[in-house]
Amino acid sequence: MLEIGRKLNGRYKIIGNIGSGGMANVFLAHDLILDRDVAVKVLRFDFQNDTAAIRRFQREALAATELVHTNIVSVYDVGEEEGMQYLVMEYVKGMDLKRYIQTHYPIPYATVVDIMQQILSAISLAHDHRIIHRDLKPQNILMDENGTVKITDFGIAIALSETSITQTNTMLGSVHYLSPEQARGSMATKQSDIYALGIILYELMTGNVPFDGESAVTIALKHFQNELPSIKNYDRNAPQSMENVILKATAKDTADRYKTAEEMSHDLATVLSPERLNEPAWKPVAMLDETIALPDMKEELAKKQPPVVPQEKPENKVAEAPEEPKKKRKRRWLIPLFIIFILALGGVGYLWATSGSKDIPVPDVSNLTEAEAIAELESKNLKVARETEKIPDDKIEEGLVVKTDPAAGTDVKEGSNTEIILFISSGTKKISLKDYEGEQIDDAVAELKGLGFSENQIKIVQTYDESVEEGEIITQNPSKDDEVDPKSDTISFTVSRGKETVTLENYIGKSYQDALDDLTSKGISTSQIQIEYQESDESPNMVIDQNFYSGTEVVPSEASLVLYVSKEREKIKLDDISSYSKKDARDYLNEIGMTISEQEEYSDTVSSGQVIRTDPSGGAELQKGSTVKVIFSKGKDPATEETTSEDKNKPKEADKTTDSPDSKEDTNQP
Repeated sequence: MLEIGRKLNGRYKIIGNIGSGGMANVFLAHDLILDRDVAVKVLRFDFQNDTAAIRRFQREALAATELVHTNIVSVYDVGEEEGMQYLVMEYVKGMDLKRYIQTHYPIPYATVVDIMQQILSAISLAHDHRIIHRDLKPQNILMDENGTVKITDFGIAIALSETSITQTNTMLGSVHYLSPEQARGSMATKQSDIYALGIILYELMTGNVPFDGESAVTIALKHFQNELPSIKNYDRNAPQSMENVILKATAKDTADRYKTAEEMSHDLATVLSPERLNEPAWKPVAMLDETIALPDMKEELAKKQPPVVPQEKPENKVAEAPEEPKKKRKRRWLIPLFIIFILALGGVGYLWATSGSKDIPVPDVSNLTEAEAIAELESKNLKVARETEKIPDDKIEEGLVVKTDPAAGTDVKEGSNTEIILFISSGTKKISLKDYEGEQIDDAVAELKGLGFSENQIKIVQTYDESVEEGEIITQNPSKDDEVDPKSDTISFTVSRGKETVTLENYIGKSYQDALDDLTSKGISTSQIQIEYQESDESPNMVIDQNFYSGTEVVPSEASLVLYVSKEREKIKLDDISSYSKKDARDYLNEIGMTISEQEEYSDTVSSGQVIRTDPSGGAELQKGSTVKVIFSKGKDPATEETTSEDKNKPKEADKTTDSPDSKEDTNQP
């Protein structure tokens, strides 16, 4: 079994377990590349060493990728990893048709037609691509939340069809929809799929499969031996036109069956038309069309026999025989005459004895009490037997008369010694309850409904169980071999929900300790929770990511979780990089993981291209990834240089004074 969190092909991250079937386990996964949920179907372990099954799995899976249709589950990918064969398919959020029937029955006729038309459209496309499903059943037909049908399991149907029908655990669900030719061991054809569709339509109309039994072989035999029970046994108002489509789709002889899914779809399209609702019941015609007049075999044999040669009479062969045999032969003819004479005397005696009586028809006393029935019969001068017979009856209440012997309407001579025997109802016929423990609840419910139990009489209590598969019956009440009445008794089942699951939450933004406390309270041990610390700007010890989605359900003992927890970024002491060149400064800051913000300004003291200063300055402790502002020198300011040059070229004030004609006078002044 794939563990939660595993990545198939580095792409499909397993989120949870959806279910399991005859040949494969199905998991919910997330496609990390296309960011969408998908269903991953993995060939079961016990088939992984079966070369033939693997080859068919791969071949049919690839063929299924050709079937692009609204009502067919899309196959996205097929692959193998560590010996596991897997398919990646469209994830359909909803339920299978089996569950839909159980929860929605009775289903409106228009809805039944709509569902079947979607199925037929998909199967028609598959047949056009020369792909036969071979295992059509409600469990392989999904219904999404919008009522759209999605057919699945095209990929492994052929491998499953080669499994022996005696393997009850894998085939019991499929054998309810098995065509007569498949039950006989013949190859499946397109018309085999059509037969299965007819059975599915029957189940949509009645809520039950037509044939059931204790073993797959028993059910398979019924498909080609028994007539299909009428859907009117369940719904007396069901249109005859609807039953006719079912009868034609499930005809025993393929010559009577629909030739294509499209033909069945066309017939179904008008099934609810007013002019068709009461049409005559459909009858198979293949055998009638081939009927020929057989010759009289006696005449044919007589023509072929050689002429009979008369033989000599035995008495002529023995010349010495005495005359005694001849006397005996002469007396033999008296025997028939004697018998006729005796019979004639008896008949005359009977006529004489009954010539004065008249015929009295036995009245119908069904549904009367024993006393009322006796009074009614005696009022007609009929004798009633002292002893009565008890018989079960599903329709007549316990204690009332079911029938008489002679039957109602039979003529009895008035005053004759014929006694009328009363048969009294003992109530509904009780049945011995079988042992359902270990069976799937869906199969048990279908079987009980076939025995006459209503859905209200079947009580189901679900409980988690570590050792019993989901959907399997743990206990039942009444117990095995107890006598039960299908009309009144209630059957209770305790059914496994499988291993108990818990729902995971979104812990991002919560403290690591709060997340850990919640997960352990759900029964997940700390050894199953991996913590990975990552530097972050968030406060330390906060959950910043997780490897599962919120709402995912997991079995606590099988969970494998990862929480990504924040930690402070590493602090680094910044060196004094004054006078570093641009290249050296950049290399140093990149090496210690800092972000650089560059700026330039003029400097009279620092050469162009070198670092004047940093902000923060050297010696500061910074977290990795912090921004360091670096001011580089553009060299001396040109304006300052020009002013300096002018000052150098200007004469000094002292020189001017010396050269002045009045200088001496000024100097000599008192």
